Amino acid sequence: METVKIGMVGVGDISGIYLKNITGLFKEIELVAVCDLVREKAERAKEQYGIPKIYDTMYELFADPEIDIVLNLTRPYEHFGVSSEALKAGKHVYSEKPLAATLEEGRELVRLAQEKNLLLGGAPDTFLGAGIQTCRKLIDSGFIGEPIGAAAFMICRGHESWHPDPAFYYQHGGGPMMDMGPYYLTAMINLLGGVSSVMGVTKASFPMRTITSQPKCGEVVKVEVPTYVTGILNFENGATGTIFTTFDVCYPGQARLEIYGTKGTLFAPDPNTFGGPVRLLRQEGGEVREVPLCFDYAENSRALGLADMAKALRTGRDPRESWKQTLHVLEIMQSFEKSSRSGAAVAIESKYTRGEPMSDEGVRGILN
Repeated sequence: METVKIGMVGVGDISGIYLKNITGLFKEIELVAVCDLVREKAERAKEQYGIPKIYDTMYELFADPEIDIVLNLTRPYEHFGVSSEALKAGKHVYSEKPLAATLEEGRELVRLAQEKNLLLGGAPDTFLGAGIQTCRKLIDSGFIGEPIGAAAFMICRGHESWHPDPAFYYQHGGGPMMDMGPYYLTAMINLLGGVSSVMGVTKASFPMRTITSQPKCGEVVKVEVPTYVTGILNFENGATGTIFTTFDVCYPGQARLEIYGTKGTLFAPDPNTFGGPVRLLRQEGGEVREVPLCFDYAENSRALGLADMAKALRTGRDPRESWKQTLHVLEIMQSFEKSSRSGAAVAIESKYTRGEPMSDEGVRGILN
């Protein structure tokens, strides 16, 4: 089987699951090269997963003619620099979320991709998993009637108590909306369609954060981004949604995503996961019942979106995780803060149409 060749830039915390799934699960992609500023990280990945090549700089990796798609796993504020140079070098790009740290950067990446006729897209790909795809099937089949609303919540006290290097969560490109919002918003637009306008209120409750995790325990981080974000979304289909993300609140849970319809309510799984549970409350039943998952990829299947992009590259179809989705999500997130500053609603300029749902048939590790 001919494979699509992948070059990975960035071998940080998220890279482990990508390395595992690219080399062990998805049969139509092949990791041929890695690059990281800390060469020891790349060497460990090479040794553990049998990767043929290591490059000292991303420019050397981009110059490799064997590589079809660059996988950008750098930190959010680095996404634009890496992705733009990869596109300029003629490589298709799949990036971890968000697409870029600002809307202006995101639009420039799209311009470059269109100019060079290259694929551009990225994470999150959790919406392609069994959980959200089952939710979509239920909604599209009329199980909750006409969708009229949605609500999403991501509530926690921040990452400085457990993450080994949490500073970037509070710097340019970070914050709860830019970090976790992509999971919730990507799921919401895949279930309900595009957003026409938003309103938002944002703030930073604490100007400084003290790291209590190792190895940087005791270091103080200056907060540069909003850490308490409340947003209202007007969907193109007439539904109204709310989203609340924060790093400022002590709370016993974390993730909630609910879709409201004229005949029932759908309780979606944590959109940062690929599986369930999926629960449904119908008007006539009056009881919340768990619904069996109808699709594959219920476990942590990161790189599923990368495999989908590779399939799109080979077949000529549209990738499900294209820039049309990641740019729309980026514009929504950035517009909450814009609305908060202006005190007015903000129209969303980018247009989004839901891609094709996943198929419930086929061979595991080979996409339709």
